[in-house]
Amino acid sequence: MIKSHAQVTVRYAETDMMGIVYHANYLPWFEVARTQLLREQGFPYRQLETDGYRIPVLEVSAKYLRPALYDDTLTIVATITEKPLLRIRLGYEVMRGEELLATGYSTHAFCDLTGRPTRPPAAFVARMNEVFR
Repeated sequence: MIKSHAQVTVRYAETDMMGIVYHANYLPWFEVARTQLLREQGFPYRQLETDGYRIPVLEVSAKYLRPALYDDTLTIVATITEKPLLRIRLGYEVMRGEELLATGYSTHAFCDLTGRPTRPPAAFVARMNEVFR
């Protein structure tokens, strides 16, 4: 299993008139945690792009349990629990301290610059083999 933690502070622009985070704003937070997880594993997204890879979203889901509020400091936990092959599935938890506010997941595939599915880079495969023995 691979796990990463990213922190965000809720900006006023991310909230509605009641000071509650608008539901679509959780997806960029998922992205923040996902790109941090990849960076921590040695695969910064910018380098993947330079090397000719894209990792588009195939599917995304979020479940909202409690509202996040203006100026909250949140921790977004991204987790990969299964060895990625051609697709990568990440789970997410949005936490305010010890309180679980939302959960979600996203599924991605490696593609080349033309958008065609492709195998992940050899170094990525080697790292995943190492982590998921």
